[in-house]
Amino acid sequence: MTDEGRRAELAAALRQVNDRIERACAAAGRPAAEVTLVAVTKTYPASDVVLLAGLGVTDVGENKDQDAAPKAELARAEGATPRWHFIGQLQRNKARSVVRYADVVESVDSVRLAEALARAAAGRSEPLDVLVQVSIDGDPARGGAAGDDLWRVSDSVAAADTLRLGGIMAVAPMDWAPDRAFEALHGLSDRLVKTHPGATAISAGMSGDLEAAVRHGATHVRIGTSLLGMRNPLR
Repeated sequence: MTDEGRRAELAAALRQVNDRIERACAAAGRPAAEVTLVAVTKTYPASDVVLLAGLGVTDVGENKDQDAAPKAELARAEGATPRWHFIGQLQRNKARSVVRYADVVESVDSVRLAEALARAAAGRSEPLDVLVQVSIDGDPARGGAAGDDLWRVSDSVAAADTLRLGGIMAVAPMDWAPDRAFEALHGLSDRLVKTHPGATAISAGMSGDLEAAVRHGATHVRIGTSLLGMRNPLR
């Protein structure tokens, strides 16, 4: 496909996604400006990031450092400087690499990871924005802080001078109805904001459940398939 063909394809998909967000916000009685679209570009080339940036997309998400680091560099070389969100499970030994390009790390789920990011971010000109990943159902296989660990991790992030606690992130468990999952997440957000008033971000909702996420207060929705198309299932 030519660049123009791909641009037209992405533009059409972007209009549809933005329309879904606007309709979901209207149904929830919220301004559409309250919800940020994070285009999840994992497995797609830097050229798609460049095209999306040209179409007005300001935020992109990646889940693997080995893919994201070179992609961010290639996109920057083409003049695309979106806000990069790291959204995948992160090993502590990748912290130094991730802080070089990421503006937000959405998947912090342990005090040890928060501490590693705080050390790695010491050379940045401004603090690294962090969301604490929540395990809604407590299943350790999916990652995320469960129970009182959520408050311990949040306090650790907030105490670090090189980090800025932005809020929380979660993926709805597959065996939960999205409304149930995101209602629970919103309740946790309300509790977090009482202790950390600036931590108002809620990153929730993907291609299949963004409406439910918006209904329950999501400030960021992470959209991949509906925007970029079906991915290679092996990645």
